Amino acid sequence: MKIYTRNGDEGESSLFGGRRVSKDDLRLEAFGTIDELNSVLGLVLCENITSQTKETLLWLQNTLFLAGADVAAPMESKFDSKNGSRIQPDAVLVIEKAIDSMESQLPELKNFILPGGNKAASLLHLARTVCRRAERKIVALKKSEQINADLLIFVNRISDLLFVAARFENFSSGIADSLWKK
Repeated sequence: MKIYTRNGDEGESSLFGGRRVSKDDLRLEAFGTIDELNSVLGLVLCENITSQTKETLLWLQNTLFLAGADVAAPMESKFDSKNGSRIQPDAVLVIEKAIDSMESQLPELKNFILPGGNKAASLLHLARTVCRRAERKIVALKKSEQINADLLIFVNRISDLLFVAARFENFSSGIADSLWKK
C-alpha cells in the first residue's frame, strides 16, 4: 500500500463514511489538533519521566487515536459507540483516576504557576495548551454539527491531567513549581 493517494491534491479530504470536505473544515482542524497533541506527547515520552506518567501517557496516546477517529466520523455514520468506536465515559474515569493518584502525591496548590521546570514538565505544559486548542476546535464544531458529548468531556479532562502531570514530573525531579507573581 502506498502512503500517498493523490485524493487530497485538490484541497479536500474524506471523512469516515465518504463525505468530502475542504482541508480547512472544522472537523479536520479538530482531529488535526488532536494528532498534534499526540505528537507532543510523543516528545514527552522521549524524556526521562516517572513510570506512572509514562504508563498514563501511553494509554492516552492510544486513546487519542480513537478520539481523532471519533471527530472524523460524523454522528450519522456507522462509526458508533455500540462497537467501541467512540470515546466512552470510562475513558474520562481513567483520566480522573490518574489525576487523583498524581495529585495525592503533590503539595497543595495555592498559587497560579508558570509553565516550566524540567524539560518533560515544560513539554507537558505545551501539550496542555495544544489540548486546549483542540477543545476550542471541537466546541466550534459542535456549534454546526452534532458530536459525541463524551468526546468534549474527555478532551477537557486531558488538559487537567497534563497540568497535574507537569507538576508531578517537576515534583518527582525535586523541582519546585514556578509561582506566578504580580
